[in-house]
Amino acid sequence: MNTQHLKYAIEVERTCSITQAAENLYMGQPSLSKAIKELEDSLGFTIFERTSKGVTPTQKGIKFLSYARNVLNQIEKMEALSDTADLDAQNFNISIPRGSYIADAITNFIAELDQDKGIRANVQETNSIQVINNIIDGPFNLGIIRYQTEYENYFVDYLSEKQLRFEPIWEFEYLVLMSGKHPLAKEERLDYRELRKYTEIAHGDTSIPYIMQNNSAKPDAAAKSPKCIYVYERCSQYDLLSTIPTTYMWVSPIPEKWLQRYDLIQRRCKASGQRYKDVFIYPKDYKLTELDRKFIDKLSEAKNEVTFKEYR
Repeated sequence: MNTQHLKYAIEVERTCSITQAAENLYMGQPSLSKAIKELEDSLGFTIFERTSKGVTPTQKGIKFLSYARNVLNQIEKMEALSDTADLDAQNFNISIPRGSYIADAITNFIAELDQDKGIRANVQETNSIQVINNIIDGPFNLGIIRYQTEYENYFVDYLSEKQLRFEPIWEFEYLVLMSGKHPLAKEERLDYRELRKYTEIAHGDTSIPYIMQNNSAKPDAAAKSPKCIYVYERCSQYDLLSTIPTTYMWVSPIPEKWLQRYDLIQRRCKASGQRYKDVFIYPKDYKLTELDRKFIDKLSEAKNEVTFKEYR
Protein backbone atom coordinates (compact mmCIF):
# COMPACT_ATOMS: atom_id res chain seq x y z
CA MET A 1 0.00 0.00 0.00
CA ASN A 2 1.24 3.51 -0.83
CA THR A 3 -0.15 7.03 -0.65
CA GLN A 4 -0.79 7.11 -4.39
CA HIS A 5 -3.20 4.19 -4.01
CA LEU A 6 -5.00 6.11 -1.28
CA LYS A 7 -5.41 9.07 -3.63
CA TYR A 8 -6.75 6.76 -6.33
CA ALA A 9 -9.37 5.30 -3.99
CA ILE A 10 -10.52 8.72 -2.80
CA GLU A 11 -10.96 9.91 -6.39
CA VAL A 12 -13.05 6.83 -7.23
CA GLU A 13 -15.23 7.54 -4.19
CA ARG A 14 -15.58 11.20 -5.20
CA THR A 15 -16.67 10.48 -8.77
CA CYS A 16 -18.55 7.18 -8.16
CA SER A 17 -16.93 6.01 -11.39
CA ILE A 18 -13.69 4.20 -12.31
CA THR A 19 -13.87 5.71 -15.79
CA GLN A 20 -14.31 9.31 -14.59
CA ALA A 21 -11.72 8.89 -11.85
CA ALA A 22 -9.18 7.58 -14.36
CA GLU A 23 -9.86 10.57 -16.61
CA ASN A 24 -9.42 13.00 -13.72
CA LEU A 25 -6.19 11.29 -12.70
CA TYR A 26 -4.87 11.32 -16.29
CA MET A 27 -4.42 7.56 -16.40
CA GLY A 28 -5.98 4.62 -18.22
CA GLN A 29 -9.04 2.90 -16.78
CA PRO A 30 -7.37 -0.57 -16.78
CA SER A 31 -4.41 0.82 -14.82
CA LEU A 32 -6.68 2.41 -12.23
CA SER A 33 -8.80 -0.76 -11.92
CA LYS A 34 -5.62 -2.79 -11.40
CA ALA A 35 -4.36 -0.37 -8.74
CA ILE A 36 -7.67 -0.52 -6.83
CA LYS A 37 -7.64 -4.33 -7.04
CA GLU A 38 -4.08 -4.45 -5.70
CA LEU A 39 -5.10 -2.16 -2.82
CA GLU A 40 -8.11 -4.35 -2.00
CA ASP A 41 -5.97 -7.49 -2.13
CA SER A 42 -3.43 -5.96 0.27
CA LEU A 43 -6.22 -5.02 2.69
CA GLY A 44 -8.09 -8.30 2.45
CA PHE A 45 -11.52 -6.75 1.81
CA THR A 46 -13.46 -5.03 -0.97
CA ILE A 47 -13.48 -1.23 -0.91
CA PHE A 48 -15.97 -0.64 -3.73
CA GLU A 49 -18.96 -2.39 -5.24
CA ARG A 50 -20.91 -1.65 -8.40
CA THR A 51 -24.52 -0.50 -7.87
CA SER A 52 -27.25 1.23 -9.85
CA LYS A 53 -25.77 4.52 -8.58
CA GLY A 54 -22.30 3.69 -9.90
CA VAL A 55 -19.25 2.56 -7.96
CA THR A 56 -19.95 3.01 -4.23
CA PRO A 57 -17.96 2.11 -1.09
CA THR A 58 -18.77 -0.96 1.00
CA GLN A 59 -19.27 -0.56 4.75
CA LYS A 60 -15.61 -1.38 5.39
CA GLY A 61 -14.70 0.78 2.41
CA ILE A 62 -16.38 3.82 3.99
CA LYS A 63 -14.28 3.42 7.15
CA PHE A 64 -11.11 2.83 5.14
CA LEU A 65 -11.64 5.93 2.97
CA SER A 66 -12.21 8.06 6.07
CA TYR A 67 -8.88 6.85 7.47
CA ALA A 68 -7.22 7.38 4.08
CA ARG A 69 -8.29 11.03 3.95
CA ASN A 70 -6.95 11.58 7.45
CA VAL A 71 -3.63 9.97 6.50
CA LEU A 72 -3.23 12.15 3.40
CA ASN A 73 -4.15 15.28 5.35
CA GLN A 74 -1.55 14.47 8.00
CA ILE A 75 1.09 13.83 5.34
CA GLU A 76 0.31 17.19 3.75
CA LYS A 77 0.76 18.90 7.13
CA MET A 78 4.08 17.10 7.71
CA GLU A 79 5.33 18.13 4.27
CA ALA A 80 4.38 21.72 5.02
CA LEU A 81 6.75 21.69 8.02
CA SER A 82 9.72 21.42 5.68
CA ASP A 83 8.77 24.63 3.91
CA THR A 84 10.81 26.78 6.31
CA ALA A 85 11.27 29.58 3.77
CA ASP A 86 7.62 30.59 4.11
CA LEU A 87 7.05 30.23 7.86
CA ASP A 88 6.01 33.88 7.98
CA ALA A 89 3.68 33.60 4.98
CA GLN A 90 0.03 34.59 5.20
CA ASN A 91 -1.74 31.40 4.14
CA PHE A 92 -5.38 31.37 3.07
CA ASN A 93 -7.33 28.95 0.90
CA ILE A 94 -11.01 28.72 0.12
CA SER A 95 -13.34 27.13 -2.43
CA ILE A 96 -16.46 29.17 -3.25
CA PRO A 97 -19.58 29.39 -5.44
CA ARG A 98 -19.78 31.91 -8.26
CA GLY A 99 -21.14 34.80 -6.23
CA SER A 100 -20.06 38.37 -6.86
CA TYR A 101 -20.44 39.58 -3.28
CA ILE A 102 -18.24 36.66 -2.13
CA ALA A 103 -15.63 37.51 -4.76
CA ASP A 104 -15.67 41.12 -3.55
CA ALA A 105 -15.09 39.94 0.02
CA ILE A 106 -12.05 37.94 -1.08
CA THR A 107 -10.65 40.87 -3.07
CA ASN A 108 -11.06 43.25 -0.12
CA PHE A 109 -9.58 40.69 2.28
CA ILE A 110 -6.46 40.02 0.18
CA ALA A 111 -5.98 43.75 -0.48
CA GLU A 112 -5.57 44.28 3.27
CA LEU A 113 -2.96 41.55 3.81
CA ASP A 114 0.52 42.66 4.86
CA GLN A 115 2.27 43.18 1.53
CA ASP A 116 5.69 43.04 3.23
CA LYS A 117 5.14 39.40 4.20
CA GLY A 118 4.72 36.30 2.08
CA ILE A 119 1.22 35.71 0.71
CA ARG A 120 -0.05 32.27 -0.29
CA ALA A 121 -3.71 32.54 -1.25
CA ASN A 122 -5.59 29.80 -3.11
CA VAL A 123 -9.12 30.61 -4.32
CA GLN A 124 -11.32 28.46 -6.55
CA GLU A 125 -14.82 29.19 -7.86
CA THR A 126 -16.85 26.04 -8.54
CA ASN A 127 -20.13 24.26 -7.75
CA SER A 128 -21.17 23.24 -4.25
CA ILE A 129 -20.43 19.52 -4.54
CA GLN A 130 -16.90 20.25 -5.78
CA VAL A 131 -16.44 22.72 -2.89
CA ILE A 132 -17.31 19.92 -0.44
CA ASN A 133 -15.00 17.47 -2.20
CA ASN A 134 -12.17 20.02 -2.19
CA ILE A 135 -12.36 20.15 1.59
CA ILE A 136 -12.79 16.40 2.06
CA ASP A 137 -9.79 15.61 -0.16
CA GLY A 138 -7.54 18.15 1.55
CA PRO A 139 -6.53 20.93 -0.89
CA PHE A 140 -8.83 23.45 0.84
CA ASN A 141 -9.63 24.12 4.50
CA LEU A 142 -12.55 26.49 3.97
CA GLY A 143 -15.51 26.56 1.64
CA ILE A 144 -18.80 28.29 0.91
CA ILE A 145 -21.62 26.34 -0.68
CA ARG A 146 -24.87 27.57 -2.21
CA TYR A 147 -28.05 25.54 -2.54
CA GLN A 148 -31.77 25.96 -3.08
CA THR A 149 -33.53 25.86 0.28
CA GLU A 150 -35.79 23.05 -0.93
CA TYR A 151 -32.70 20.80 -1.08
CA GLU A 152 -31.35 21.80 2.34
CA ASN A 153 -31.94 18.39 3.95
CA TYR A 154 -29.83 16.69 1.28
CA PHE A 155 -26.92 19.05 1.87
CA VAL A 156 -27.15 18.96 5.67
CA ASP A 157 -27.14 15.15 5.66
CA TYR A 158 -24.22 15.08 3.23
CA LEU A 159 -22.15 17.57 5.25
CA SER A 160 -22.82 15.65 8.46
CA GLU A 161 -21.84 12.39 6.79
CA LYS A 162 -18.56 13.94 5.61
CA GLN A 163 -17.75 15.31 9.08
CA LEU A 164 -17.93 18.98 8.05
CA ARG A 165 -19.07 21.92 10.16
CA PHE A 166 -21.57 24.26 8.50
CA GLU A 167 -22.58 27.78 9.51
CA PRO A 168 -25.32 29.68 7.62
CA ILE A 169 -24.22 32.97 6.05
CA TRP A 170 -27.35 34.22 4.38
CA GLU A 171 -30.68 33.14 2.91
CA PHE A 172 -31.87 35.21 -0.04
CA GLU A 173 -34.13 35.35 -3.04
CA TYR A 174 -32.57 35.07 -6.47
CA LEU A 175 -32.94 38.20 -8.62
CA VAL A 176 -33.06 38.55 -12.38
CA LEU A 177 -29.91 40.13 -13.81
CA MET A 178 -30.19 41.68 -17.27
CA SER A 179 -28.87 44.44 -19.48
CA GLY A 180 -30.22 47.93 -19.02
CA LYS A 181 -31.17 47.59 -22.71
CA HIS A 182 -33.17 44.38 -22.24
CA PRO A 183 -36.70 44.61 -23.74
CA LEU A 184 -38.17 44.03 -20.25
CA ALA A 185 -35.81 46.40 -18.41
CA LYS A 186 -38.40 49.17 -18.05
CA GLU A 187 -41.34 46.95 -17.16
CA GLU A 188 -42.93 47.91 -13.83
CA ARG A 189 -43.19 44.27 -12.79
CA LEU A 190 -41.42 41.29 -14.38
CA ASP A 191 -43.68 38.48 -15.52
CA TYR A 192 -42.04 35.05 -15.38
CA ARG A 193 -43.91 33.87 -18.48
CA GLU A 194 -42.66 36.85 -20.48
CA LEU A 195 -39.11 36.39 -19.13
CA ARG A 196 -38.92 32.79 -20.37
CA LYS A 197 -39.33 33.98 -23.95
CA TYR A 198 -35.75 35.27 -23.76
CA THR A 199 -32.43 33.43 -23.49
CA GLU A 200 -31.36 32.40 -20.00
CA ILE A 201 -27.73 32.19 -18.90
CA ALA A 202 -27.09 29.56 -16.23
CA HIS A 203 -24.19 27.83 -14.54
CA GLY A 204 -24.02 24.41 -16.12
CA ASP A 205 -22.50 22.23 -13.39
CA THR A 206 -25.03 22.40 -10.56
CA SER A 207 -25.47 19.12 -8.67
CA ILE A 208 -27.19 17.88 -5.52
CA PRO A 209 -25.88 15.17 -3.17
CA TYR A 210 -27.61 11.76 -3.44
CA ILE A 211 -29.76 13.03 -6.34
CA MET A 212 -26.85 13.45 -8.79
CA GLN A 213 -24.36 10.93 -7.41
CA ASN A 214 -22.33 10.79 -10.60
CA ASN A 215 -21.46 14.52 -10.14
CA SER A 216 -22.11 15.12 -13.83
CA ALA A 217 -22.69 18.59 -15.23
CA LYS A 218 -26.46 19.01 -14.96
CA PRO A 219 -28.37 22.25 -14.40
CA ASP A 220 -30.88 22.66 -11.59
CA ALA A 221 -34.59 22.73 -12.26
CA ALA A 222 -34.78 26.51 -12.31
CA ALA A 223 -32.32 26.67 -15.22
CA LYS A 224 -34.50 24.59 -17.56
CA SER A 225 -35.49 27.31 -19.99
CA PRO A 226 -36.46 26.84 -23.65
CA LYS A 227 -33.38 28.87 -24.62
CA CYS A 228 -30.31 28.61 -22.40
CA ILE A 229 -26.57 29.32 -22.47
CA TYR A 230 -24.52 27.41 -19.87
CA VAL A 231 -21.41 29.06 -18.46
CA TYR A 232 -18.85 28.03 -15.84
CA GLU A 233 -17.33 31.29 -14.59
CA ARG A 234 -18.61 34.76 -13.72
CA CYS A 235 -16.75 36.96 -16.21
CA SER A 236 -18.32 35.30 -19.25
CA GLN A 237 -21.81 35.77 -17.81
CA TYR A 238 -21.30 39.53 -17.47
CA ASP A 239 -19.94 39.82 -21.01
CA LEU A 240 -22.85 37.85 -22.43
CA LEU A 241 -25.46 39.85 -20.51
CA SER A 242 -24.05 43.20 -21.58
CA THR A 243 -23.30 42.20 -25.19
CA ILE A 244 -26.56 40.32 -25.88
CA PRO A 245 -29.39 42.44 -24.41
CA THR A 246 -31.98 39.67 -24.87
CA THR A 247 -30.33 37.44 -22.24
CA TYR A 248 -30.99 37.23 -18.50
CA MET A 249 -29.70 35.30 -15.48
CA TRP A 250 -30.91 34.30 -12.00
CA VAL A 251 -28.33 35.50 -9.45
CA SER A 252 -27.73 36.43 -5.83
CA PRO A 253 -27.82 40.21 -5.26
CA ILE A 254 -24.92 41.87 -7.14
CA PRO A 255 -22.75 44.71 -5.76
CA GLU A 256 -23.51 48.05 -7.40
CA LYS A 257 -20.06 48.43 -8.96
CA TRP A 258 -20.59 45.34 -11.13
CA LEU A 259 -23.94 46.66 -12.34
CA GLN A 260 -22.40 49.99 -13.31
CA ARG A 261 -19.37 48.42 -14.97
CA TYR A 262 -21.46 46.29 -17.31
CA ASP A 263 -24.60 48.49 -17.56
CA LEU A 264 -26.79 45.86 -15.91
CA ILE A 265 -29.86 45.95 -13.69
CA GLN A 266 -31.27 43.41 -11.23
CA ARG A 267 -34.99 42.95 -10.66
CA ARG A 268 -37.35 40.82 -8.60
CA CYS A 269 -39.44 38.20 -10.35
CA LYS A 270 -41.47 35.67 -8.42
CA ALA A 271 -40.75 32.09 -9.46
CA SER A 272 -40.76 28.75 -7.64
CA GLY A 273 -37.48 27.39 -6.33
CA GLN A 274 -35.68 30.73 -6.26
CA ARG A 275 -34.76 30.91 -2.56
CA TYR A 276 -31.14 30.05 -1.87
CA LYS A 277 -28.81 29.80 1.09
CA ASP A 278 -25.04 30.35 1.33
CA VAL A 279 -23.29 28.28 4.00
CA PHE A 280 -19.73 28.45 5.34
CA ILE A 281 -18.13 24.99 5.77
CA TYR A 282 -14.88 23.52 7.12
CA PRO A 283 -13.65 20.22 8.67
CA LYS A 284 -14.81 19.49 12.22
CA ASP A 285 -11.22 19.14 13.42
CA TYR A 286 -10.06 22.39 11.78
CA LYS A 287 -9.37 25.42 13.98
CA LEU A 288 -10.11 28.75 12.30
CA THR A 289 -7.03 30.98 12.05
CA GLU A 290 -6.83 34.71 12.65
CA LEU A 291 -6.75 35.25 8.87
CA ASP A 292 -9.83 33.04 8.43
CA ARG A 293 -11.74 35.18 10.92
CA LYS A 294 -10.64 38.37 9.18
CA PHE A 295 -12.04 36.98 5.94
CA ILE A 296 -15.33 36.13 7.67
CA ASP A 297 -15.55 39.76 8.76
CA LYS A 298 -15.00 40.93 5.16
CA LEU A 299 -17.61 38.45 3.96
CA SER A 300 -20.12 39.88 6.42
CA GLU A 301 -19.37 43.42 5.21
CA ALA A 302 -19.80 42.41 1.56
CA LYS A 303 -23.05 40.62 2.33
CA ASN A 304 -24.44 43.61 4.23
CA GLU A 305 -23.66 45.86 1.27
CA VAL A 306 -26.15 43.99 -0.91
CA THR A 307 -28.55 42.74 1.79
CA PHE A 308 -30.08 46.06 2.74
CA LYS A 309 -30.48 47.43 -0.77
CA GLU A 310 -34.01 47.82 -2.11
CA TYR A 311 -34.92 45.91 -5.29
CA ARG A 312 -38.09 46.48 -7.24
